[in-house]
Amino acid sequence: MPAALSNLDVIGRPLFITFRLHDSLPAQRPFPASDPTSGEAFVTMDRLLDHARCGPTFLRQPAIAQLVLTSIQWGVAIGHYELHSWVIMPNRVRLLLTPRVSASKLLGSLKAATAKRANLLLQRSGQPFWQDGSYDRLVRDGDEFRRIQRYIEGHPVTALLAARPEQYAWSSAGRAAWEAAAGRGPAPQM
Repeated sequence: MPAALSNLDVIGRPLFITFRLHDSLPAQRPFPASDPTSGEAFVTMDRLLDHARCGPTFLRQPAIAQLVLTSIQWGVAIGHYELHSWVIMPNRVRLLLTPRVSASKLLGSLKAATAKRANLLLQRSGQPFWQDGSYDRLVRDGDEFRRIQRYIEGHPVTALLAARPEQYAWSSAGRAAWEAAAGRGPAPQM
């Protein structure tokens, strides 16, 4: 499996992070017969999450997605990271960012704040909201950065949530298109 965030606490280098809702994967999930690489396991889990027939999809609710987005933007505003791309899927969040503080600190803060607020909105108490841990990858070069950025912004199309990336409101591509259509010009770098 991928390295723990504590091993990726490299400040000033782009980082690809995916984290998901608690219990969003089926208990008896299939994996390749051989011992999968972290990339193969990521793709397998990604497909399972895209076609989830069970498990929570709280992020599909606009109020929950908005509070997650607001917290992501707050991290930018307080200088924890530079945000390059993001998407809020029904059961997970993807970020491409460059940390200015420890990645474990920024992710711990983001997950704790959103879990508490989301559980209040959902009228749940004492239940985990996010799955422990995350998938994280240090971005090696500009080509990989652009590939990950396209992957993040294009994933709503792959998951059949939109016909084009800019049609999905809960993504950096969708927000940029919305802001341009509203006459606000290009979306500011978050």
